[in-house]
Amino acid sequence: MASKSNGRPPVIIVMGVSGSGKSSVGQRLAAHLGLQFVEGDQLHPEANVEKMAKGIPLTDEDRMPWLDLIGDAMKASVARGEGIVISCSALKRVYRDRLRAAADDRLLFVYLDGSRELLMKRMGERKGHFMPVSLLESQLLTLEVPTGEPGVVTVDIDDSLEKIAADAVQELAAIGVD
Repeated sequence: MASKSNGRPPVIIVMGVSGSGKSSVGQRLAAHLGLQFVEGDQLHPEANVEKMAKGIPLTDEDRMPWLDLIGDAMKASVARGEGIVISCSALKRVYRDRLRAAADDRLLFVYLDGSRELLMKRMGERKGHFMPVSLLESQLLTLEVPTGEPGVVTVDIDDSLEKIAADAVQELAAIGVD
């Protein structure tokens, strides 16, 4: 079981724009740490999924109920004394602060950072995902890079999935999560 230096199981959001590898990295990170993984996209209300599938960017009003559902999943995990890893774009500071509040400020973020070109390539290669490549630009414009925020580690995604996940594990270990 993973632990943070204070003995509490970690609560981790793997964040970034679409195509950054949140789900794949999150699954590997959770498996390495012995934690439950929750695919944040599965918590989106159906109206959000329909909007994105049509190429319509979500508004803050669309995202807030979704962020609250992610917050509920984190709270339930914490109440059980368990850690959790959740994938969530968490594009704006206000979203991350809302999630931090839901996790009693014990939330850590793994920010997956990559170039527009790499993200476009990855999104173009995905099969069966509701998010069209056309929405990447909207996400990049919305993204407030979390540099300097508390509890955030940044991992470059220009490598193999295994290396990206290993880098995330290493960065988290550096701040006391193992």
